[in-house]
Amino acid sequence: MARILIIDDDEAVRRATAILLEVNGFEVEAVADGKSGINAVKDRRFDIVIVDMFMTGMNGLETTKAIRQLHPNLPIIAASGFMFGRTCPNMPEFDSMTTESGATSTLYKPFRPNDLLQAIQKAISLAA
Repeated sequence: MARILIIDDDEAVRRATAILLEVNGFEVEAVADGKSGINAVKDRRFDIVIVDMFMTGMNGLETTKAIRQLHPNLPIIAASGFMFGRTCPNMPEFDSMTTESGATSTLYKPFRPNDLLQAIQKAISLAA
C-alpha cells in the first residue's frame, strides 16, 4: 500500500487525515510544518505527499517547490481551507497557483473522506 506524508500545521487535521488513511490501509507519517516535511522527504521514501498550502513559517507553496526539487515525480496533493474567490476575489485561482508550484492535484478542506481517497487514487495513478 502507498506510503503517505501529511504536512499540515493543524493538529486535528493531521490526526483525522492520518486515521482515515490508516483505516484504509495506507502507511502514514504526519508532520506539523514545511521544514519537517522537507526533512522527512529527504530521509524517507513516500509515494504521495499531502501539503497544506497555508501554514505558519514555511507555507505550502514553498514546501511544494522544495519537495519538487528533491523528487520531481513525487505526487503532491495541495490542500487548503481558504475560501478562494469568496473571501478574496482578487486572489489567484487556487488550482492554477498550486499547479504552478508543483502540486499534481488539489483538495479543499474540509474534505469528505471519499474526496481524500479519490485524490489519493488519482495521485497513485499519476505515479504509475
